[in-house]
Amino acid sequence: MLIEVVKSILFGMVEGITEWLPISSTGHLILVEQFVKFTQVSPEFWNMFQVVIQFGAILAVVLLYWNKIWPITKNKKEAIQPTGVLSYFNKDIMILWMKILVACVPAAIIGIFFDEVFEALFYNPFCIALALIIFGIAFIIVENLNKTKHHKKTKEENKQITYKDAIMIGIFQLLAAIFPGTSRSGATIIGGLLIGLTRPNAAEFTFYLAIPTMLGASLLKLVKFGFHFTGIELMILLVGMIVSFLVSVLVIKFLMNYIKKHDFKVFGYYRIALGIIVLIYFCFVR
Repeated sequence: MLIEVVKSILFGMVEGITEWLPISSTGHLILVEQFVKFTQVSPEFWNMFQVVIQFGAILAVVLLYWNKIWPITKNKKEAIQPTGVLSYFNKDIMILWMKILVACVPAAIIGIFFDEVFEALFYNPFCIALALIIFGIAFIIVENLNKTKHHKKTKEENKQITYKDAIMIGIFQLLAAIFPGTSRSGATIIGGLLIGLTRPNAAEFTFYLAIPTMLGASLLKLVKFGFHFTGIELMILLVGMIVSFLVSVLVIKFLMNYIKKHDFKVFGYYRIALGIIVLIYFCFVR
């Protein structure tokens, strides 16, 4: 049992690091599982685990950005209306949530109706490697374009994202829902940069977008799994989520400080290198 918990800690660390850095958490979890496998759980549990472990990462966003995403307010000047039920809701934050939900629609539709289809088609090392390389190249190209591109800037950056922007970012998130290795954060950040958002703005909106997206995906997987846990499976899941939460807090803080002075090219080069290594390993070594 102890060794299984240690493996869960490893997977939690991988999830916490790769969920927020644009290098694909699902892709890394699938690849790590090629070398480190649970031996006391069912295949159905692993299929659920690699998604539900993201719940810990979601809680990190909620903790760090609570003041920016919690819509309840006591300040009447910030409220939607000065009186009535709507007087308790912050107007700007409610608008932000509407945009977040709009951005979630494309991936939600695909996830509900075609989740198992895409898993069967694309959840394999070869497809993951291609996605890592292709989006790695995309990061480098987009950042080169951004050298001369004018970014939108406002005092409160989240207000600048329009519903049209939200839909565009949601379409990019759809790519990650279809192709493992794409990276949900990577796809949405690229989408944000392409429509003219600043790096911090694109990254923050990506964090917010993760809350309903990953929560919905986690609940869907739990429902399909059926909540039939053995004792060891429940322990593994809880440990994985706790570790992913703690690591995510550190990684999010690191990323937001990093992109104030640096671009995303380093993650592009990393993705390309890792994708090539994966192709070589599974084509010629394994």
